[in-house]
Amino acid sequence: MKKADLKGLSLEELKSQIQTEQTSGQSLRFAHAISPLENPIRLKQSRKNIARLKTELSRRENEQANQTAK
Repeated sequence: MKKADLKGLSLEELKSQIQTEQTSGQSLRFAHAISPLENPIRLKQSRKNIARLKTELSRRENEQANQTAK
């Protein structure tokens, strides 16, 4: 997921996407603990996607807080 893709999402969509990514990341970690994944880079990609989503979410929440404070 790229930065341009994130700008088109609403706050609720961002939150649901974070939840989905966290769930899939957790299942990947469990699967990797049981038997090695064919592509362990997927774990890294999942963590980075979650970080991107959370960064965009916090940026928007801070933006809204600044607008309401003015």
